[in-house]
This record gives sequence, structure tokens and C-alpha cells, in this order.
Amino acid sequence: DFEMAKDKVLMGTERKSMVMSETERRTAAWHEAGHTLVGMLVDGNDPVHKVSIIPRGAALGVTMFLPQEDRHLMTRKQTLARIAMALGGRVAEELVFTEITTGAQDDIKRATGMARSMVCEHGMTDALGPIAYGEQEESIFLGREMASRRDDYSDDTARQIDKELRKIIEEQYSLAKRTLEENRDALDRVAEALLERETLSSEEIRCAIKGEPLPERPKVLIPRWTDKRRESSEKKRPASIFGAPKPAPSA
Repeated sequence: DFEMAKDKVLMGTERKSMVMSETERRTAAWHEAGHTLVGMLVDGNDPVHKVSIIPRGAALGVTMFLPQEDRHLMTRKQTLARIAMALGGRVAEELVFTEITTGAQDDIKRATGMARSMVCEHGMTDALGPIAYGEQEESIFLGREMASRRDDYSDDTARQIDKELRKIIEEQYSLAKRTLEENRDALDRVAEALLERETLSSEEIRCAIKGEPLPERPKVLIPRWTDKRRESSEKKRPASIFGAPKPAPSA
């Protein structure tokens, strides 16, 4: 199936053998619904492609966004929107369960990395301006390229960088929280749909957000066991002396 092959490349290999408790499934459902809703409602994010709570790789779920065209540059607005989307999962956990889990570890790391790049590499803050802070030092060790950041600025500048990082993260966290609070019913509908179907397409997500019935999925016709056995036996039937397969005996 082409769609399954595409998802495997974009989202990773499914680990259907991994057993999740009902509590973990619910946490994953609202976590991914948080990413999805913030990603769709905060202007600047790419269109949502699919969301799933089937474990893939080290993740218990995944939300995939796909750009409508090839992109080689990102604006400040788009970067901030991605940070808000990355924090949406943790915000949803806090909002729904009044508790947070370790599931947001990678999200926090990505959000912090994007914020740091905005401040230190792309000059996207008014306070620090268009100056690069922390030169990248690259070296080759055992055939692998290693990179480390060398601090070439004062302690005062370091404190200002930390201040700007915290400001960006806190502002986008607040934006994600406000978005989910104002759309709590839609958040719950997307999460419940995930618990029911495990994977949602962009069309199904839009229906869940609007409170509309989810579209029916095409049924996959599976041949009956007797049909498979008859087909298998006919394939194994030896050919006649004239090269054509022997006709099946009449009933």
C-alpha cells in the first residue's frame, strides 16, 4: 500500500507489538491532539498531514505536518509557530490531566533548540539584534563530524541570551495554552477520535474539530479461508501434457 509506505518513510516504522496501558494511550491521545490543534490554529504552521498514537521508534505517538511546497527559508513567525506547536503536547497534558509526563522531553528539546537558534544564530530578537553568538567549532574525529559551541561573549550577554530564550518559550507556551483552553471541546474530540481510530487523516481531524461525524473508511475485502485454500490448490495443480493447467473438477 502506497500510503503505508509513505507514512513509514515520513513517520517511522510502527511498533504495534508494543503494549501500552490505557492510561498511556489516553495520555498519548491528548498529547498528540494538543500538537495537532495548536499546529492547525496557530498561524504560521504547515498543514497537518496525519496524527497517530501508534508507537513509532521511541515515540508513543506522532503528529506529521507537511509543507505545501518546498521551503528553504523560515520566517520569524513560522519559527515561533513551530515552537508553540512543539509545546502543545505538554500543555494538553497539563490542561487535561493536571499532571505532566516525560513524553514531552523531545518536544522541549526541539523548542529550546529553535529558540536558541533564533537568538544566537538568526538575530531574530530586538534585544540582542543581528549578531551571532557562540561560534560553531567543527572537528573530525574517527570519521565523524563533531560540533560544539564556543562561547565568545561575556557573562552579561549570556544572561541576556538566557532571558530572551525564556521569554520566547514562555510566550509560546502561553499561546499554546490559551489556544487549547479556548478550544477545549475540539481538543477532546480529536483525542477521543484518536482513541477510537488510532490514526487520523487531515480530513478526519477537521471533522473531529468541527464536531462532525468522521468519514467512513473504505472496507478492505479479505478473501475467505476456503477461497484462499481453493486458489492455492489450483495454483499447485500440475500442468497437463499440453502445457495448460488441468481444469478443476466440476462440482
